Amino acid sequence: MFSFIKKSLNKTINAIKTVAPQKKEKITKEELENILLEADVTYEVVEKIIYYLPASEEVERKDLFRILHSFFLENENVKKMDPKPYVELILGVNGAGKTTTVAKLANIYKKEGKKVILGAADTFRAAAVEQLKRWADKLNIPIVATKQGHDPSAVAYDTIKSAIAKKYDNALIDTAGRLHNQTNLSNEIKKIVRICDKAFEGSPHRKVLILDGTQGNSAINQAKAFKEIVGIDAIIITKLDGTAKGGALFSIANELKLPILYIGVGEKEDDLVAFDAKEYIDGLLDSFFASKDDG
Repeated sequence: MFSFIKKSLNKTINAIKTVAPQKKEKITKEELENILLEADVTYEVVEKIIYYLPASEEVERKDLFRILHSFFLENENVKKMDPKPYVELILGVNGAGKTTTVAKLANIYKKEGKKVILGAADTFRAAAVEQLKRWADKLNIPIVATKQGHDPSAVAYDTIKSAIAKKYDNALIDTAGRLHNQTNLSNEIKKIVRICDKAFEGSPHRKVLILDGTQGNSAINQAKAFKEIVGIDAIIITKLDGTAKGGALFSIANELKLPILYIGVGEKEDDLVAFDAKEYIDGLLDSFFASKDDG
């Protein structure tokens, strides 16, 4: 797993090397500030990190690791998948990789031996329905779908009812990529949430927001808007392998106080890796802290 996470940080690590070309056993706080800003950590979070470091001007790896790890404490409180079917609503703006992530999640659950069903509730965009159908065929997973323009709430309802009748473990419902300033689409997603609860009380059990890693900290405002509209339970970061803004995860976690479940590291069905805060932080710290093996 670590190789996948570290590989996804290649562009971020290369950016860090432009301001920290030499690895050191200890670095100054000024050097640390330059490194963090280069990795797209917001200045507010950089100041917070430096504030909690020991008073010494030199920074040691173990102290920095402890502080950085504290940003991901929400990952220790991820909800367990108790209800059956466990209904997840997948949200996010157009272009974030939402539909592909639905397929990747379904693939993970299937490999765990679970029975999965998909709901193509992104009826706003015909291509989204066809894209999810192709993934369903490829992964041999059942799907509930309708034509473009049909009521997405009806798709969500039918998906959940089918999952209940056929005793599926997981139901994954894709939704239209919507911008937070589009009131009609915001109302639509609120309706989907209400209808899910009517189909199966208490669902959706988890509302997962997909954020495009290449947007870095600019994705935070999107996330805040979704959180205000319907509430968000967890985040998945996509396209982390295609950006030098890997440090934005600290800012995202700091602002939203939500667990990061997975990171996307490619386009294939297996290119979704469970987020491990320790391995993510170590991957960054290895780029500018010298280890004994570095001679």
